[in-house]
Amino acid sequence: MPRTSQRLSKRTYLAQATRLREQLVELQVELKEAPFKVLLILAGQEGAGRGNLLNTLAEWLDPRGVETFSYHAPTEEEEKHPHQWRFWRSLPGIGRIGLYAGSWYTETLREEARSKRVLGLVGQEAERIRDFELLLANAGTLIVKVWLQLSKEAQGRRLRSLRAEPATAWRVTDEDWHHHRIYDRLAKTAQLIRKKTDRPGARWTVIDAEDERARDLAVVQLLLNQFRQQRRKMNRLGWDRRVKPVTSLRPSGRRRLSTLPLDQDLSEKDYDALREKWLGRLNRAVRAALAAGRSIVFAFEGWDAAGKGGAIRRLTSAIDPRDYRVIPVAKPTDEEKHAHYLWRFWRDLPRDGRMAVFDRSWYGRVLVERLEGFCREDEWRRAFGEINQFERELTDHGTIVLKYWLHVSHAEQLRRFREREATPHKRHKMNAEDWRNRKKRGAYEIAVGDMLALTDRDNAPWHLVPADNKRYARLEVLRSASRRIEAILAE
Repeated sequence: MPRTSQRLSKRTYLAQATRLREQLVELQVELKEAPFKVLLILAGQEGAGRGNLLNTLAEWLDPRGVETFSYHAPTEEEEKHPHQWRFWRSLPGIGRIGLYAGSWYTETLREEARSKRVLGLVGQEAERIRDFELLLANAGTLIVKVWLQLSKEAQGRRLRSLRAEPATAWRVTDEDWHHHRIYDRLAKTAQLIRKKTDRPGARWTVIDAEDERARDLAVVQLLLNQFRQQRRKMNRLGWDRRVKPVTSLRPSGRRRLSTLPLDQDLSEKDYDALREKWLGRLNRAVRAALAAGRSIVFAFEGWDAAGKGGAIRRLTSAIDPRDYRVIPVAKPTDEEKHAHYLWRFWRDLPRDGRMAVFDRSWYGRVLVERLEGFCREDEWRRAFGEINQFERELTDHGTIVLKYWLHVSHAEQLRRFREREATPHKRHKMNAEDWRNRKKRGAYEIAVGDMLALTDRDNAPWHLVPADNKRYARLEVLRSASRRIEAILAE
């Protein structure tokens, strides 16, 4: 990790500041057309001047392309979501700069200041942060991380100086003095965190913060240098999204599809007799989970005309409408296209004690986006691990994740397509894209097989539902959901 330190006269500072300020404006102009965003993370000892540095940056940058974030202790609403929820929701879009005076590092350091934590626990949290930043960096985000270094002696002098002036005395709190007293312990923790989260794409730069002028210029110069490097890197990488022949990554997943018994039969009489039983059981299971403060997330995937909508309607008929949301996932909006593909799903996650049902989901990344060339090959290959990490964040928080693939035969899908076209109130469900996708069924089967093989995990397993018989499929969703929720609550 490079370290920068120098002292500047006011005259030298003003001369360099004028030049760097002009370059910052040029950076913002170029960034508007660039396929990435910039996150500038400022961390460091108390009294290192993050607030003053932010004021300088706010003065120099065009405010229309900048967002500033400062995280404090989580609110009640934030605590009722997975830990990363509040960070995902506030990520700036492509072409913008996010300035972070407080970030995903803030709470870990704050907890360490409150009590002596086991370094192993701090290390685990640092690994989560590292994985989060890696996910963003792999998607093209430029992450510039600065540790503003201030010695214990310099920190003490700065705190005493601020306290001595009536105009600034209010800025020095009891918490600041507490941090000063435990300086060595916090420095040790901070060093561990930086070591574990210093990785390609998210490197730390330590900048001496004792001289405020040198500090500000060093941070701005670092931002400019890393932006230029990122721009050259993205130009070399290119954004080739040409569709390549689909080959299987894990044949075992496709075998699960081919061996699924689709000839299940269930008469209307038997369905009616069993439906109320399983609706009641699901209602009790869901109410117990929500009352226990658990959130529930359903993700429905399947072939066109496989019956996802019907299955969802039967599922939600057992739940109090005030407790759930159904989220239909369509093509991303312009806003969503300028964000990481997981952003819109993080945004719609339910709080503790609530339920969300996604009609299609984040798996579009490894299905339609893979096959239609909406993302590069390295992006959809990487997505399997990113999705597993996303779902692990949910289940570690306590969220119950239920994933369904509704499977219909080629012949049954054709029958349903023709039925839809012949039925006036169903014609709106059909379009040319459905027929085009059907011609690619072989390629989609390969992609679905890879999805099943690479994202079927104990914490979030896939439920494969034979759906040639709609009544059987709907009942199977009710049964498996009830049993899964009951089993998790029993643990």
